Amino acid sequence: MFVRIVKMSFHSKFIPEFLEMFDEKKSMIKKSTGCLLLELYQDKSNPEHFFTYSHWENESDLENYRNSALFIETWAQTKSYFNDKPQAWSVNKL
Repeated sequence: MFVRIVKMSFHSKFIPEFLEMFDEKKSMIKKSTGCLLLELYQDKSNPEHFFTYSHWENESDLENYRNSALFIETWAQTKSYFNDKPQAWSVNKL
């Protein structure tokens, strides 16, 4: 198992739209093969910063999800709300 952390920064005016979209998609993402956990966090000091935190069985499951129509559609919509380049980390849980 490994953990994927993605930091995203949004224009304030798009945060409600992003949250609505995430709420609609999260159950479908959680049903992706190998997805064990999906959580969304908002930074307390800068409300434009969000983080997704997900657990995956293995890297191939994440890659399969990232190549799926669900991800491609969701990421295209999400990117349209950004005010900065996203950052992502894949880490091992110790």
